[in-house]
Amino acid sequence: MRLFAAVLPPQDVTSELAAEVAALKKLPGADRLRWTGRPGWHFTLAFYGEVDEEAVPELSARLERAARRTAPFALALRGGGQFGHGRALWAGVAGGVAELRLLADRAEAAGRKAGLDLGEHRRYKAHLTVARSREALDPRPYVDSLHAFAGREWTVRELTLVRSDLPRSGVPGEQPHYVPVGRWALGGAG
Repeated sequence: MRLFAAVLPPQDVTSELAAEVAALKKLPGADRLRWTGRPGWHFTLAFYGEVDEEAVPELSARLERAARRTAPFALALRGGGQFGHGRALWAGVAGGVAELRLLADRAEAAGRKAGLDLGEHRRYKAHLTVARSREALDPRPYVDSLHAFAGREWTVRELTLVRSDLPRSGVPGEQPHYVPVGRWALGGAG
């Protein structure tokens, strides 16, 4: 199974972002981007890659501990940016960024303690990918438009383990399918 730990924004928050993305899609050259869909919008905390089914119970137990040790915190989608000369366009966050980073560190540690090979540790950069491109492009119009975006604040209350099923049909534009396989309340509540 291809797995990652994530924070999933609530539907009303992704609705606000969807309106912003609709405006971005009207910019010149937007048809050169592969836009991600609302069902796939999430903040990846730790990417585990291909995980044997036998390792999932240990990983789940460690993620549950990580969630229990982390109190709920407030976030808001805010602004945006790009990676790789326009190869990835993303929305950013404001609010409990330090708490989100701590949860990401704990999710990564959970994977390592469960025996998963996660490669080299990289400092967490909170982002929600809204579009990708196979070619470098000028991201300034998109980043400038996202700069003023400010979504409403919500409280992050759970950590989710997600399975990513990659497209197999070969149909252009087909998106990965994301399936939550575990959810744990932050702070041990609920």
